[in-house]
Amino acid sequence: MLGPMPTDDKAAPGPAPAADPVAAPAADPVAAPAADPVAALAADPVAALAGRDYGEVLWEPTPEMVSGARVTSYARWLARERGHDHQTADQPTADQPPAGQPTDGQPTDGQPSYDQLWRWSVTDPAGFWESIWDYFGVLGDRRNAPALSGDEMPGVRWFEGSTINYARNALRTASTEPDRTAVIYRGEDGRGGTLSYGELEREVARVAAGLRTLGVTMGDRVTAYLPNVPEALIGMLATASLGAIWSSCSPDFGATSVIDRFAQISPKVLIAVTGYSYGGKIYDRQDEVARIAAALPGLAAVIMVRRDGESAPGGDVRGKSAPGGAAPGGNAPGEGTAAVISWDDLPSGGAAGETKSRLEFTEVPFSHPLWVLYSSGTTGLPKPIVHGHGGIVLEHLKVLSFHQDLGPDDVFFWYTTTGWMMWNYLAGGLLAGATIVLYDGNAAYPDTGALWRIIAETAVTYAGTGAPYLLACAKAGLRPGAEHDLSRLRGVGSTGSPLPPEGFRWVYDEVGSDLLLGSFSGGTDLCTGFVGPSPLLPVRAGVISGRCLGAKVEAYDAGGNPVTGEVGELVITEPMPSMPVGFWNDPDGKRYADSYFAEYPGVWRHGDWILFLPDGGCVIYGRSDATLNRGGVRMGTSEFYRVVEALAEIADSLVVDTGRLGQDGRLILYVVLAEGSELDGDLTARIRSGLRGQLSPRHVPDEIRQVPGIPRTLSGKKLEVPVRKILLGTPVADAADPDAMANPEVLAFFAPGEPR
Repeated sequence: MLGPMPTDDKAAPGPAPAADPVAAPAADPVAAPAADPVAALAADPVAALAGRDYGEVLWEPTPEMVSGARVTSYARWLARERGHDHQTADQPTADQPPAGQPTDGQPTDGQPSYDQLWRWSVTDPAGFWESIWDYFGVLGDRRNAPALSGDEMPGVRWFEGSTINYARNALRTASTEPDRTAVIYRGEDGRGGTLSYGELEREVARVAAGLRTLGVTMGDRVTAYLPNVPEALIGMLATASLGAIWSSCSPDFGATSVIDRFAQISPKVLIAVTGYSYGGKIYDRQDEVARIAAALPGLAAVIMVRRDGESAPGGDVRGKSAPGGAAPGGNAPGEGTAAVISWDDLPSGGAAGETKSRLEFTEVPFSHPLWVLYSSGTTGLPKPIVHGHGGIVLEHLKVLSFHQDLGPDDVFFWYTTTGWMMWNYLAGGLLAGATIVLYDGNAAYPDTGALWRIIAETAVTYAGTGAPYLLACAKAGLRPGAEHDLSRLRGVGSTGSPLPPEGFRWVYDEVGSDLLLGSFSGGTDLCTGFVGPSPLLPVRAGVISGRCLGAKVEAYDAGGNPVTGEVGELVITEPMPSMPVGFWNDPDGKRYADSYFAEYPGVWRHGDWILFLPDGGCVIYGRSDATLNRGGVRMGTSEFYRVVEALAEIADSLVVDTGRLGQDGRLILYVVLAEGSELDGDLTARIRSGLRGQLSPRHVPDEIRQVPGIPRTLSGKKLEVPVRKILLGTPVADAADPDAMANPEVLAFFAPGEPR
């Protein structure tokens, strides 16, 4: 899957899958050892530890690039203003930054040592995050309180007594360069345009005035059921400017899934779209909006955003009965009435409908809630994750400026929807003064190269997407660098799932040879990446360059000890300000603590497998709760998929281990075939041979089954855990929330005894 898919009007399942092939003999319980592992490690530690084809250097920054990088300017500032010298003199640089780059007057005796800089950032987190505030001149009142207080996570506190506002910082360019382009927006339906920072600020002021007139004040919740359009960004900034709390879902979410999220936070206002287009089809959402509004009894108003060519309804949205006569959320039919207002007709609160000329900002405490994001919710009620104004401002300034090297001259794009944390991350480009690109549509419509055309047309300098999209482009034989003018593109980001070495190579072969390719890993929980690229570090095939500044990420073995050179649990051992300020409706913090700190007290357990190389590079192996355990050896799933999906006949795949604690199970591989392919004896043999030869005998599946589709979340992640539950006896209806899935109809094909 290349992007979120609608949850209604589902495509009918494909043709009946082929009969189950005869299972191969059980895999050899022990993989053949390397001939000389010590010699292999000494000769090539990356390939020896990470696996086949990993580690080839594909890009290195020149001394001029390093000297001109924003993180280098920061390192010089640290040396001058704080006395922290993280430069190494054995790597000479030019005397002056390259033409067009700002100079801070610091001598360039050497390049900054990324390792030294990272170590200081996690050894003195208070000093590091104070320096981020000061270096960027963050707008707010710092007061004299310490940057960090408290004993251990999750009980630490950041910048107590300080006040800040996210929207004020995001819109600061409007007061200095109001004509600079803030937003470029495009839609697959042809909608498009631009907003300058001045225009964006004026529209935010108008909507903020409208929300204020509707009674929205500090701490109230404003929710949105919107695609990735300017109205969503404007609504978020207007909400934040008031000190109110934002939360959004993409309109490809079904009503039940949205209610599961929004009902937890009792919003005062819902901003919703009448419909949206995806993949060349129009999806009407007015009935879904009515159901959602009926389930939110505290709702005062619904603000309707119309699709081009439609008129937004007026009047009331009344409770709509759910199937069987019961109203959603427990309301009787007709209850939960909310006034409906058109986005264009929002009351401004000014004389004769005039909007105040200047946007006013409510300064809030550093950790005051900014927005609520949600876990996937596929196997239970989604966790409402609350982030604070200050933590997000500092984190996004740091990661966008120092790891992606973004600044005011950049055009920043990430393919996302409003239901994924990458939308919030994309909005952070405004903090850096960049231009951000919003795209509403299918990444592969009308063909797989759609995103590259958008990137070329909007002169993007940094483009991000999910790893599956890059791999789909490679498999389709696309050559974006030859087919489009990508001359301004200098960075490509990848996230969502591990990007294998061939994905790295395809980018450098077919997109551009002089790019900073950044494979990130992080998550909704922190609304950022905590391992990723750096303009100071080389890019190696299949390897994430290192830990991000301020993120003390480690791999823990089974005993809770940090390890290098072996796969372990991904943990964070020092606090970061963008960690959640808590979960909504979790007053004693128990649910929050149980989610991240139950396994290792005082240490954040993220739920991924990770391997660190001796030089700090790392490889993510997938979710630790979906791990494969064969012959007592734990294995991640990412390498498994890499081998299987390299075959031209395989369009998608999923692997599940049915073993339980102390009891071996079966390793079952599910495959979706490319059009015209057949799961015959030859293909089955090649799958098994490839897994045995490229990975190990442990990876050879006991069964290979054909299915019409692989279950995925709305953001495109494979759902291994629900399938495992089904195989172990959980009814299909109880294994996952269909409204949180892109294709819930495929789950039935994983039930034991189903025809295949």
